[in-house]
Amino acid sequence: MPLRHHVILLIQAIVVWALFWLAGWPDYFQQYSPVFLGVGSVLLSVGFSLIALAVLLPRTPERRRQRAFWIALYFTVPFAILDTLYCGVHLGHGAGYLYSFWYLSVFYLTPWLTFPPTAWLLNRAASR
Repeated sequence: MPLRHHVILLIQAIVVWALFWLAGWPDYFQQYSPVFLGVGSVLLSVGFSLIALAVLLPRTPERRRQRAFWIALYFTVPFAILDTLYCGVHLGHGAGYLYSFWYLSVFYLTPWLTFPPTAWLLNRAASR
């Protein structure tokens, strides 16, 4: 993937993180009940699955695998770094933020459970 695409993905990830950060004001979603956060997380996961289909389906099988990997990487690693800086360092939660902000932590894993498997399933269906 060309460097330009890496930069674009990184910028997109940072913008998405900033939008979630703003949407979570004033307490980065801590003001909501766990049930609300759970339902919201499920709905976001369904949305990510639909996005995965929309982004990966038009690609060739090789490009699907590559694109799925890079999307999963750029939408987890920067999020984890930014959340660690904000929740762990700035708010002073340390590593404990991974538990108290579980609704953020779960999304450090879900792109890996969504994008690469979706690419694999699409490639498998295309080869039949």
